[in-house]
Amino acid sequence: MSWALVTNDDGIAAPGLHALAAAALGSGIRVVVAAPVEQASGSGASMIATMDAEQRVPVRREQLPGLDGVEAYAVAAQPAFITYAALNGWFSEPPSLVLSGINEGPNLGRAVLHSGTVGAALTAGRFGARALAVSLDSDGLPPGTEPNWDLAVSLVPEVLAVLTETPPGTVFSLNVPDVAPEELGELTAAPLAELGKMRTRVDGLDGGYLGVHILAPNTEGELDTDISLLAAGHPTLTAVSGVTEDAGIPLAVLLAERARR
Repeated sequence: MSWALVTNDDGIAAPGLHALAAAALGSGIRVVVAAPVEQASGSGASMIATMDAEQRVPVRREQLPGLDGVEAYAVAAQPAFITYAALNGWFSEPPSLVLSGINEGPNLGRAVLHSGTVGAALTAGRFGARALAVSLDSDGLPPGTEPNWDLAVSLVPEVLAVLTETPPGTVFSLNVPDVAPEELGELTAAPLAELGKMRTRVDGLDGGYLGVHILAPNTEGELDTDISLLAAGHPTLTAVSGVTEDAGIPLAVLLAERARR
């Protein structure tokens, strides 16, 4: 691997981003950090960027704590746009690996469609780079408790070793429970649950407003899916893919049949 882009959706100041960059450096990987100026959670694979009248996106050089000498940028854009830019002209040589995270909170089930952390990784896969999205299930920690970034970091070398054995364009999503190290289960391959962990209810239109209510987290999910396995203390690893044709729908046949009617 030539070098790795490290990004996230929690913003350039997020400690999880700095921990992931340090983990990559510790694995002997040359890294460049480029992340949103501000929080961009829930952005999915959005390509929104702030542009001036000349269609330029503001970029600011940063010096990140504990990462002396690492090239780092704060970008006025969503993480998927940052990944797109890195792979399509920003640098003279594009990254062969994109690391996204460490997200403060899990990204589980098919709700990863909406995750900026996973969206950046899927964008990388679209352009042939291997990618890893890392999330730490720190939800539910007592107020003021620092997430255990080191626990997530400890799994990164093993997962990267597996990732290097896959074809270019492969995307992994890693979720790690924030538990005591002695309580950490075995790293487990996990299918996506049908829904995500975080759930909301939307009320009908009332006086020009939609009511949005946060529901209790889905901590069980279907048996042996990423949600249930993570809740049981297992770090979960899932290979995910972006938009592709649905080969299960015989569209040509359906169109031909309709034309004959």
